[in-house]
Amino acid sequence: MKILQIIGSLTTAGAEKLLSETIPLLVQRGIEVDLLVLNGYQYPYMKQLQRLKCCKIYSLGRGSLLNPLHIFNIIPYLVKYDLVHVHLFPAHYWAVFAKIFGFSSTKLVFTEHSTSNRRIQNKGFKYIERFIYSYYSKIICITEEVKQVFELHTKLKSERFLVITNGINLKVINNALPLNRVKIDGAVINENDKIIIQVAGFRIEKDQKTSIRAMQYLNTNVKLILVGDGFLRKECEQLVKELNLVERVYFLGVRTDVPALLKTADISVVSSNWEGFGLVAVEGMAAGKPLIASDVAGLSNVVKGAGILFKKGKYINLAKKIRELLADEVYYNRVARAGLIRAQQYDINDMVDKQVRLYRDLLK
Repeated sequence: MKILQIIGSLTTAGAEKLLSETIPLLVQRGIEVDLLVLNGYQYPYMKQLQRLKCCKIYSLGRGSLLNPLHIFNIIPYLVKYDLVHVHLFPAHYWAVFAKIFGFSSTKLVFTEHSTSNRRIQNKGFKYIERFIYSYYSKIICITEEVKQVFELHTKLKSERFLVITNGINLKVINNALPLNRVKIDGAVINENDKIIIQVAGFRIEKDQKTSIRAMQYLNTNVKLILVGDGFLRKECEQLVKELNLVERVYFLGVRTDVPALLKTADISVVSSNWEGFGLVAVEGMAAGKPLIASDVAGLSNVVKGAGILFKKGKYINLAKKIRELLADEVYYNRVARAGLIRAQQYDINDMVDKQVRLYRDLLK
């Protein structure tokens, strides 16, 4: 069985991180897997896969992901594989057109990672979306909520969709050790400070601004570290200056030691406008620290009953939740323990086993 995975690039976002962790596990199960990226820029996850040498990695250059010429560059690859598994826009558009123009019989699978995007919000995409999704033998949805949204959006039969919940590498997080907080690069933190961490790209679906604004209502010994990068980072840095929080909010950029950072922090926050699943929420819980997350689709079902939910965008409400945790050790430990137990349900190995069964069923 030869599988080709296609994605735009291996940036530092959750879907890309998940793919970089999934491929080695598929290979361990005897599946021959290669990777095709539309943009082969050397992001950390790309370098990680290259070091492992577990798969061939093909790159279509370092140009725009939106370049339609990718269609014709993908065509030669389709005939070499039994099945092609595609992730994210616009890769899933280009793969379909490559199948059509290349007269390929190779089966396509697509993983839908989010409950919302601009195409859903734009009615003009309604019919083209149904056309594109109809070419996929199966559409993997990472939650039941995602499945419901795209069944309604595409009007395709329910049988076309399958829920396979995302997973995290519990072994990596369990083995991670906390950092010396005083020595965290890019931050000035004392031993007695309380650390709030948010790990997320600076993109429209994320909401670091709410976390930043919440800092105004917390004691000065509470520090916020923001891990990640993206086009909205400069806006957040400007907001920090405007609120005079420069000595309490730190931008650490892209990090490869996220599990260690999560274990170093006192509280994990996932402030989002929307999510497909929220892998970092599960990682935060698996680190054994209390998690506070926005009450939005894609997060609420994962967090409810194990972490704490706050109203989306309500920074005063978020600050209140943080204060309550820091003021009550018994409550703090109870939430941390509940999150740790919940995280055990999301083992990446279970996810990979379900993917393998799907591949084999489709290729019978």
